[in-house]
Amino acid sequence: MNNPLIFVFGGTGQLGQCLQTVMPLYNLENVRFLDEIEGNILDENALRQLFTAARPDYVINCAAYTAVDQAEDSTEICDQVNRVGAANVARYSEAAGANLLHISTDFVFGGDSPKLLAEEDAALPINVYGLTKLQGEQEIAALTNRYYILRTSWLYSEFANNFTKTMLRLGAERSELNVIADQVGTPTYAIDLAHVLCKIIRSEQRPFGLYHYSNEGVASWYDFAVAIFELGGLEVKVNPIPGTAYPTKAKRPAFSVMDKSKIKEAFGIEIPHWRQSLARCITAIHKQDLSSGA
Repeated sequence: MNNPLIFVFGGTGQLGQCLQTVMPLYNLENVRFLDEIEGNILDENALRQLFTAARPDYVINCAAYTAVDQAEDSTEICDQVNRVGAANVARYSEAAGANLLHISTDFVFGGDSPKLLAEEDAALPINVYGLTKLQGEQEIAALTNRYYILRTSWLYSEFANNFTKTMLRLGAERSELNVIADQVGTPTYAIDLAHVLCKIIRSEQRPFGLYHYSNEGVASWYDFAVAIFELGGLEVKVNPIPGTAYPTKAKRPAFSVMDKSKIKEAFGIEIPHWRQSLARCITAIHKQDLSSGA
């Protein structure tokens, strides 16, 4: 299909902005990037009109409630967006005959396993955010067979607010920071994830199902911060601290490093190491700063 029509829900968020950057490289230009008003995944009437007026070939759902700590108190809206919203998108995608690409999270896991997490491993979320994202996956699988669910982790980029940009800002203001060292996962450059989504769309194969995608490698938040300052040219003393020293309302998985064998084999993709991708991101951030005069 040379020129598929693609809907991107959450099209102005971090991953949506990355897709706007990457999609032209794949000659994917018949794309509607829908914001939370135009593409309100909780408004069934609006969704019905949207899908009826233009039957998309692919739908990418980046829309999600991702405020992990706030979700513990805002359980209803978190459930509405991550579970009900995902179900709505799946239902109308199925009715339109569209293939759905949906973004999920490593937070569906409890984090108490020391091994790489595979797609078939038991998902036992320990916070509201992770639970609602898992339930969203289950809703999708019950409503359509034409889906790719990609679980990812620790997303960052030159767009929106994220850990990398926060650390660069704080590192420019302070000489010393405390960062948690006993939560381990994999930082993932959202631009890399955007490339993978485009490769799936451009693939001639249709191995629908559940996949894990993050960058390669393993890091704690402490490791991540140290690398950000090193690659960003900032001299900051980083003190490793336990999560108990920085209590949060929502529990985080202690270990959520995912096995990416399935997606690599299905689509023949090579995944860069997180440090390699982080260097690319910091270069992009510096270019943004220079162009804006910051």
